[in-house]
Amino acid sequence: MSSTSQQPNQAENLSRRDFMREGATAAAGVAVGLGAMGSRPAQAAEAAKTRSYHPDMEYRPLGKTGLWVSAVCMGGHWKRIEKMVPSAVQGENWLGAAIGDEAFKKNRRDVVTRCIESGINYIDACTREEVCAYAEALRGRRDSMYLGFSWYQEEMRNPKFRTAEALLGTLERGIQQAGLEYVDLWRITMHEQSGNHSQAEIEQMMKALETARRQGKCRFAGFSSHDRPHIKSLIEKYPEIVQVVVTPYTAKSKVRPTDSLFDAVQQHGVGVFGIKPFSSNALFKGNGSPDSPTAEEDSRMARMAIRHILATDVITAPIPGMINTQQVDNMVKAVKERRDLDQAEAKELQQAMDEAWTKLPANYQWLKDWEYV
Repeated sequence: MSSTSQQPNQAENLSRRDFMREGATAAAGVAVGLGAMGSRPAQAAEAAKTRSYHPDMEYRPLGKTGLWVSAVCMGGHWKRIEKMVPSAVQGENWLGAAIGDEAFKKNRRDVVTRCIESGINYIDACTREEVCAYAEALRGRRDSMYLGFSWYQEEMRNPKFRTAEALLGTLERGIQQAGLEYVDLWRITMHEQSGNHSQAEIEQMMKALETARRQGKCRFAGFSSHDRPHIKSLIEKYPEIVQVVVTPYTAKSKVRPTDSLFDAVQQHGVGVFGIKPFSSNALFKGNGSPDSPTAEEDSRMARMAIRHILATDVITAPIPGMINTQQVDNMVKAVKERRDLDQAEAKELQQAMDEAWTKLPANYQWLKDWEYV
């Protein structure tokens, strides 16, 4: 993608001076986001200052960061994109999409535009391809959305990138290749079972996150993992560094009555982005395209899943991947609908999730470990 190598100009991106000023403003807002939660007028005033604010969108404080993000945000994955842009994907490898394909770039820009217009203001990019694609989609309007960064190919899942020096090199290369000045959130991708990392590796990762924030290359820091007990332990051990975590939370997930991950999340003011809200699309009968015979049924089921997740207010925001503007509109509609499912809806969603879990492939069986969080 040729434009990713271009250096951003001041009109396109916040300057480092703007970056530091906005970061100070966000830090000042923590008192409103966490310490003054009972003050609804103050909350509303702070939320209205967020990027791409829309009065019809709900906003939630991203833990102790001071940022306010939309109740549903945009996941970076574009699974099933071949249903919308056949020219971009050969076979079924969605990550192998030709991100320089003009139809693909238009699709991503159109979806991002609809998000901005609707008040959705965070994108979670967790691969090299996603970082470059969304940096391109935000070209000229970088300050309209918060951007999460992870370059998983050269982070903790790769044994060659488990030192602070190597991880910081990944961040620097990613920023340069994508034509960015900074990222809002560096959320390093760890092994799914992150407890398998050695303590020395964990220390190096935390050093990298802390250094990047001090250098002004990322505003906030965190990590992603699928290892619930380990996530909890890292939040408790590194409360000054861990500001955001990215974890699974599906339409079947529930808060554990005791020893919940959310005990640590609430105690330490950590923001939580929930991945796999639709169990990697296993919840749906159709293929995600607007002309699918089951499109209406799938859209309704998606809204019920999001409502179920939003009812758990410790989750800051679910981050579904979206491949067309209709899916963006559907997520916005879900936010506006009542939170609690009635008895019939709850039964219907439960049955649909039971069926979805019977369809999970071998490499997604781990989702069942997230029924209680």
